Amino acid sequence: MEKRIRFIINIVYFALLLLLIFFGCKYALPLLAPFLLAFVIAYLLRRPVAFLEKHLHLPHKAAAILGVLVFYSTIGLLLALAIIKLFSAAQTVIFQLPSLYNTYIAPVLMGISDIAEQSVLQMDPALVESIDRIWIQFVQSIGEIISSVSVSLVGGLSSLLATSLPGLFIKLLLMIISTFFIAVDYRKLTHFILRQLSPAGKHILFEIKRYIVGTLFVCIRSYALIMSITFVELAIGLSIIGVDRAVLIALGIAVFDILPVLGTGGIMLPWAAIRALAGDYRMAISLFVVYLIITVIRNIIEPKIVGQQIGLHPVVTLISMFVGLQLFGAVGLFGLPITLSLLRNLNDNGTIHLYRTTDDPEPQEAKTTNQP
Repeated sequence: MEKRIRFIINIVYFALLLLLIFFGCKYALPLLAPFLLAFVIAYLLRRPVAFLEKHLHLPHKAAAILGVLVFYSTIGLLLALAIIKLFSAAQTVIFQLPSLYNTYIAPVLMGISDIAEQSVLQMDPALVESIDRIWIQFVQSIGEIISSVSVSLVGGLSSLLATSLPGLFIKLLLMIISTFFIAVDYRKLTHFILRQLSPAGKHILFEIKRYIVGTLFVCIRSYALIMSITFVELAIGLSIIGVDRAVLIALGIAVFDILPVLGTGGIMLPWAAIRALAGDYRMAISLFVVYLIITVIRNIIEPKIVGQQIGLHPVVTLISMFVGLQLFGAVGLFGLPITLSLLRNLNDNGTIHLYRTTDDPEPQEAKTTNQP
């Protein structure tokens, strides 16, 4: 009876904990994200600020303000250049959709029409002429649709930026201002927070900080290893199928593979589709086979490598990555496995008690009852 009660209590405890984590990540985290990011940036700037204080002989406030200014100026300049480049490239591709259609897709469709026409030559000539006329109208209508879609995409992209930029600008402004204040008073704020915690709470907080910093480094190392394996696979595969500059292209795709949603398929699948539309079916099939092999290997090794590095079973890693991606997007893909790894580590070293790591000894009463 006591075991059953303990089991029910543990189930309720885990359910409440999961609900708290879910609602916190789903609703509280987006609201507090600018301020949490500001705190993380201020934490990362501690040593550069101390360096400025020591070598430039600046007061702490001046060094903190200078460090934050240099950080945001550098990041802002790099982001602005990248966004302008990406937006320009996207506009160019969208405007070129009609010409790409006329160059690659329309000839393929007309070729299909010629093949069909040859196969029905024995039919009534009037019927063949009607089919040919309908097919030409179909090809022309697809071209018109693609032209209108390209214009709509440009307009939609512009309107999306126009509607999302104000909210994004407000969040960025709040984050930047918060970073200034937190960096200036970082020691006061951290000391105030620590004074509110009990010794046990301080111990848990320092354990979380130590483990998260180490786990993030481990995750970066894991995905660097996965990216290296993908690069080697791509370089070998593209070289075998006869792609020019295979190593350079493999490096670019391997870097792109880090993106959680697009990945390798964001380049390989459109590339294969373009080659198929151009009539190079051998290259299209070869690219698709290379992509398929890389995807299968990636799905096998990723849970194993990441799980081994952060101390989780591959199945648990795979489940947490999938659930995190479904619930919280790209953040959950990495965040949920790290959170589970943190909870496992805290439980194993006795900081918190979520589950039993060893079998409890059987109660003495049970032993007595079981004896003949």
